[in-house]
Amino acid sequence: MTKILLSGCSGKMGRVIGALVAEDTTCEIVGGIDLVDDGTLSFPVFSSPDKVNVQADVIIDFSHPSCLIPTVTYAAENKIPVVVCTTGLTPEQKAYMASKASDTAVFFSANMSLGVNVIIDLAKRATNVLEDNFDIEIVEAHHNRKLDAPSGTALYIADAINDACTEKKEYIYDRHSVRKKREKKEIGIHAIRGGTIVGEHTVIFAGNDEIIELKHTALSRDVFAEGAIAAAKFMVGKKSGMYDMNDLIQSK
Repeated sequence: MTKILLSGCSGKMGRVIGALVAEDTTCEIVGGIDLVDDGTLSFPVFSSPDKVNVQADVIIDFSHPSCLIPTVTYAAENKIPVVVCTTGLTPEQKAYMASKASDTAVFFSANMSLGVNVIIDLAKRATNVLEDNFDIEIVEAHHNRKLDAPSGTALYIADAINDACTEKKEYIYDRHSVRKKREKKEIGIHAIRGGTIVGEHTVIFAGNDEIIELKHTALSRDVFAEGAIAAAKFMVGKKSGMYDMNDLIQSK
């Protein structure tokens, strides 16, 4: 039985993870970390990592960027693997997280959906074959309350594709102000905002007389929670170091 400490347990994603774990016979949440405790959760909730008094096999952090350093510090000091699902981290926070990977196993992904990461793997393979003769565009769609555009996942996909390119591409976010034809060195990235769209990402490879599309659609937040839980199980017993979704996918 995998014992999970859940940081951000009272938030939207924390609640989803809690509900899914409650139906899973192979893991359990032994405690949570959150400033909010409304008494409805079935496990003890601690206001900060330094107040935790339960034993856990792994930590899932699906909280807020401001909580990252205390949580990762606690994980490193106690040699507990940690799965960081929180987005919007600064370069400095990412660097700190990486520095603590010398003390414990740290898992980080810009998107916790297994499906999104399979799409990224496929996009990299397609780029290896199609780069010379196909234009690459990325279109993402999210709900009307999302603040950032393009999404972190769209940039995550673009970076993965760019790493697979023999010649680095330039990201183009807006073409309305410049009247010129598209250049081969571009990757176009486009954002749609509306309604309650959970998340859609489409990678378009457009060539002469043929188009290839790779698309992922998230219909609920469950897909991100399921990925976080899968990562937590994967990380139990891992040696110190940085891990990501590619490691999880390759293990299957």
